[in-house]
Amino acid sequence: MFSRLTRPQAIAVCALPVVGLLATAVFAPLPFSVAQPGQTTNVLGEDKGSPVITISGAPTRNTPGQLRMTTIVATSPDTRVSLPDIIDNWFRTDRAVMPRDAIYPSGDTVQEIERHNEKQMKESQDAATQAALNYLGLDDKDVKVGLRLADVGGPSAGLLFSLGIIDKLDGDGTGGDLTGGRVIAGTGTIAADGTVGAVGGVALKTQAAKRDGATVFLVPKAECADARAELPKGLRLIPVTTLKSTVSSLVALETGKGSVPSC
Repeated sequence: MFSRLTRPQAIAVCALPVVGLLATAVFAPLPFSVAQPGQTTNVLGEDKGSPVITISGAPTRNTPGQLRMTTIVATSPDTRVSLPDIIDNWFRTDRAVMPRDAIYPSGDTVQEIERHNEKQMKESQDAATQAALNYLGLDDKDVKVGLRLADVGGPSAGLLFSLGIIDKLDGDGTGGDLTGGRVIAGTGTIAADGTVGAVGGVALKTQAAKRDGATVFLVPKAECADARAELPKGLRLIPVTTLKSTVSSLVALETGKGSVPSC
């Protein structure tokens, strides 16, 4: 025999599963990562005591300016990101909540992702070297280029590697420095034919660039809108599509002759 519940008791009993579901939803891991501005490294200088770019088979120049590649730092693929984490970071300008699949290959383990990023970095370095030597009309059989960057994976430093090689070998082509002595930062993949590709995370990378002293930021043209979204004051955006046009923009910026595109 069952006793009838009063209305308040019935509401309380019915609410228990709902509360349980809400609690589960709040603290359950969600398929997102939280990213923030990462390190920047001057590819014309050293990283952890070793030159980032080494060249043999051709004379190199002193390069007083800086070309800083930029990164973001994201929570690892096995980090539990819950709804409170997302809410806490959603409205912060120095954080970005991104789908995990936009940062990491879906379904891969941490070790697989690390190997994937290392492979992308090696392919990016090879393409950057080829693109730079092609631009300069040099043969990779005669000129040997080594690129070393510790603890960084992925392809997004490609453009800056190519520019660094060009600056060390040829500068602006007339004896000057490609950077004009400035601190120039940027991001972008590079193909062997010199095509610059988009990378993602540019709004965070502009913050890292400004933090580390850059006044100019090279951004793939397709990502201009993203770069403008949280653009730090005093940081000039230059959209880029190819290695050749990027060099032309930097030379125009240095000499004051010719037009410099803007986002």
